[in-house]
Amino acid sequence: MTRWSVALDRAGVRDPELRRDYDAQRRTVRRFDPHAYLAARLLLPARLHPPVVAAVAFMHETDELIDSGDVDVRREALLAWDREVTEALDQNSANPTLRVLADTVRRHPHLAVRVRDFLDGAAVEAVWTGFDTEDDFQAYVDRYSLPALMLTASLIAPPRESTRYAHFQRHCRTLIEGWQRIDNLADLREDAEKGQIGLPRATLAEHGLTPEGLRARAADPAAVGRLVAAQARLAGDVLQESRALPGLVDAEYRPFVSALVSVQQLRLGALRRKGGAVLAGEVRPPVVRTLGVLARQGLLARRLRSR
Repeated sequence: MTRWSVALDRAGVRDPELRRDYDAQRRTVRRFDPHAYLAARLLLPARLHPPVVAAVAFMHETDELIDSGDVDVRREALLAWDREVTEALDQNSANPTLRVLADTVRRHPHLAVRVRDFLDGAAVEAVWTGFDTEDDFQAYVDRYSLPALMLTASLIAPPRESTRYAHFQRHCRTLIEGWQRIDNLADLREDAEKGQIGLPRATLAEHGLTPEGLRARAADPAAVGRLVAAQARLAGDVLQESRALPGLVDAEYRPFVSALVSVQQLRLGALRRKGGAVLAGEVRPPVVRTLGVLARQGLLARRLRSR
């Protein structure tokens, strides 16, 4: 793994204070999402490590602001944050997350649009209390989940003028839909306890389930198993489509993208094995197989860099 100081050098970050800000964001990302952090550090070119950290740290801080509390409180928090972010992109900010974001946008100007898309989509998350129908879920993926993914995915996207770009965007959409479906199932117990389930109420009703029953742990395990199987099939279908994604990026990015898709496949397999017991405990992909994916793709990444 390339040393962080070297990654900052290769990204062109020379100012000592700014380097400290980037390092603070790195520690934050490593703490709340260690697996994604490890994958990025192992598999992406070193020059992209700082901008990826900046984008993920910004996304995390936004989520933290709007993820809990009454809808009115979340909405007001987002409005204030939106103003702060907008100002930070034009002038210096007291917030280290936003100082790093602004620096990253200056180095990667296309990210300004992605930041705006994400903040606009965050308005959906700020008022979200659940889905009534599958159409509601699909709209959420389009308006919030996909813009969130594109904050980082745009750093490795093919040029907009290339024939690959539209296909890349489409398969990012299939990847994040599958990823979101897996998250909704894996987090079902925790979400039920909070009273904000990520599965449409109509979908629950098809299997004789209710949010209240899931929250009280009174749901029929067989019915939960059927729900998991049905949702896993939908996730598997779109993840299968997203397997084309590595072939749409430049060679140096393929190990990272391949690992992202493969890890979601492993998570999906773990959910299928858990079945109706998802309410009884955490759902995690097999550690050995996950490490195997990272090791194989890491070897490929090193070979590509040595050419």
